[in-house]
Amino acid sequence: MSDSEGSTGPSAALRAAAAHTSLRLEPGHGQPLPRHLSLLAEADPGAAPLVWTDTRAMLLSAMLAARARNDALGDGLGFVLRYFDNNRLIRPAALSGPARSGLFASVAEYCATIGWPQIGALYASEALVFAETPAQRYRALSMQALNLAFNAEYPAAAVAEAEARSLFVAEGWQIEDTSQGLLLGDALIAVSNVDAARMRSVSDEIDTAQPDDPYWHFSADMIRVAAAFFDRDIARGIAKSRELLYGSARSRSYRVIRELLLGLYADMLITHGEYDEALAVLSHAVTHPGHAICFPMQRASALLQMGREREVIETTNACVALHDEHCLRTLTPLLTRRAVAFLRLGSEKRAVQSMESAILLIQRTGGSATPFLMIPLGDTDRLLELVASDNQELAPLVAAIRQMLPAIAARSRSAGVLAALTSTERELAHLLTSSLGLPEIARTRNVSVNTVKSQVRSIYAKLGVSSREDAVEVLRGPQE
Repeated sequence: MSDSEGSTGPSAALRAAAAHTSLRLEPGHGQPLPRHLSLLAEADPGAAPLVWTDTRAMLLSAMLAARARNDALGDGLGFVLRYFDNNRLIRPAALSGPARSGLFASVAEYCATIGWPQIGALYASEALVFAETPAQRYRALSMQALNLAFNAEYPAAAVAEAEARSLFVAEGWQIEDTSQGLLLGDALIAVSNVDAARMRSVSDEIDTAQPDDPYWHFSADMIRVAAAFFDRDIARGIAKSRELLYGSARSRSYRVIRELLLGLYADMLITHGEYDEALAVLSHAVTHPGHAICFPMQRASALLQMGREREVIETTNACVALHDEHCLRTLTPLLTRRAVAFLRLGSEKRAVQSMESAILLIQRTGGSATPFLMIPLGDTDRLLELVASDNQELAPLVAAIRQMLPAIAARSRSAGVLAALTSTERELAHLLTSSLGLPEIARTRNVSVNTVKSQVRSIYAKLGVSSREDAVEVLRGPQE
């Protein structure tokens, strides 16, 4: 994008694609054409113009939306920072309200897609300020609902979602004009409420709105996997996850949706007791800035089940140091996992501090109990009891969460018996359930065979057994 019109400016084809796409970003005109999105996603808008005009804003708006919808995210937040500083254009602007609203809504859509919902929510709010028509307001509200829900600000997201849906009905728009961002935000709200029926309903809406769009269909299937997880239909969820993650469909999907699905897949493997496989699945996963999907948090779930509490702390230290640069939706469960690790390591004060921080965030963001998913019930209940004793103001919320725990806590095979073991013994106990012999376990742990034998005898005594076979039976136990 050059500072002056002419041969160095955008081509006629690009301008036409931007104009057509911008019109269809709002309801009432159908969805943008795939060929236009592809063209716009590949184009480089260049440096900011000396003065922003409606035409230039429209072009950038279309390019941002195209990059979001074509998963062209290589520039990350840097693409936004070329033109904006603290939600304001870095160059002077002579823009109409509708042009500003459309541009800010596109930035919000792009931020959600790259995993920066805490920033996207701010741009969505700006888009709402400048919206002048029902269609502009609907788009701004849809992006607001998506980003707020992605950042775990569920009550505010629900308000935006309800208003957007009311507008849609009042204006009589067609189903194909539905915003996918709104539906994804609705699905995230359903997840926060552990409402599998609503998740399935939203996935059906997505398929109905755009039955021939592979990006939409992949998103709908990811939501169905989430519903299967909450219904404890784990085998079906794992099978569908593998089909989506390793099949050809993944080439036409959004990065953020694939990453959400990868996290779900790992959680389901953990639920089945496949801790090593879950860690292997996550081993090459990259956590992008913003941490809307936080793989260190995901790894912490498996590490807790394996008795590797010190690794839980080490893995998540960098995340807690990010402060407001970390998405709230993933920060809260990260804090609960650290709290359990600290408790098991004997650092009760730090455990209570971490859990209290998590509870305060839950209180601020709407009361969802999902941060306690994948954490063994006994550890969580003990920590909540300690928090309630330490902070009486949190007691009512703690009581409500404790009532919900049996339905959402991890179905741990060994949490009860692991509690009696030291952290070193818990790590060894996990290896005892594998096919490794004691010499191999000794090499894995970099200790002598005699040391392993001594630790094994201690484990047997605490479990009340006299053989490895009996120990494995106790450690694995029946699935709850």
